Amino acid sequence: MSASRTPGYSRLNLNKNHKFSIAGVAALGAAALTFSLVPGNASAEADTKSVTAAAPVAWSAAAGSAQAKTVHTSITQQQVGADKVAKAVAEARAKADAKAEAAAKAKAAADAKAKAEAKKRADERRAAASRAAARKPVYANNLDGWIREAMSIMKKHNIPGSYEGIHRNIIRESSGNPRAINNWDINAINGIPSKGLLQVIKPTFDAYHIPGTKHDQYDPVANIVAACNYAADRYGSMDNVNSAY
Repeated sequence: MSASRTPGYSRLNLNKNHKFSIAGVAALGAAALTFSLVPGNASAEADTKSVTAAAPVAWSAAAGSAQAKTVHTSITQQQVGADKVAKAVAEARAKADAKAEAAAKAKAAADAKAKAEAKKRADERRAAASRAAARKPVYANNLDGWIREAMSIMKKHNIPGSYEGIHRNIIRESSGNPRAINNWDINAINGIPSKGLLQVIKPTFDAYHIPGTKHDQYDPVANIVAACNYAADRYGSMDNVNSAY
């Protein structure tokens, strides 16, 4: 019964082959597992290429970051410089404005001082004029007043003469008329008539006229002072004159 023996033999052979197959499959599985865990040269080379390709990207990002940082620093420095320039301009402008304001204040103070000094001088002149006017006597516009005013001037110029002596000679010469004129004596014939209170001819009046009095023979005060000055020079004083002189 070879047929019955053959299946049993076959089953025995299969069992042995099966064991070998299982062992082979296990070995192949381990190898496959090892292959999958440890990449081959091609896979490693591909990974290396991937890393190499990624490296420029990383470098470019770092370079861009550095470049951006440089630009930012430059802009910041420019802004700081601009701020410094603006601050310097503002300070210079403030100094110029302060200087101009100080100059304006100084000018205003100088003008105010000059104005105050001018006012002070004007006030002093007015006060002096007022004092002088208060001290200056007011003389009557008549013979008495003319003689007294003439005598005050004569005193300043050391010209002698008393009220009595002047009055006496005036009454004899002109009767107290300041517009009196002699048109008949030798002086009149010579073209230089005697005029005024003390009947003085023009050459004598001009020679003995006192500055500060009117240069007019008919002016009563000027006439008295010039005549008394002449009489003092020739007779010592008008008091010593008792006739035509």
